[in-house]
Amino acid sequence: MGGVTARVEDEIRRMVTSGDYGPQDKLPSERKLAEDLGAGRTTIRLVLTKLTAEGLVRAEHGRAYFVAGEGEGNV
Repeated sequence: MGGVTARVEDEIRRMVTSGDYGPQDKLPSERKLAEDLGAGRTTIRLVLTKLTAEGLVRAEHGRAYFVAGEGEGNV
């Protein structure tokens, strides 16, 4: 994993685990995350896919990514 990808993953993980976004909260759009974190949308998608597989966030196809709630994944 590259430096930008690792940095983006760390930052999104921090946003979720520090309470910036709580259970069931909608995360910013891929476009907004890319802009705010200085990364490409492909990198954002890669990280969000990984965090979804880990159960930290969940995706609603065509809508958004949300922080996984209690009983969903490993939060």
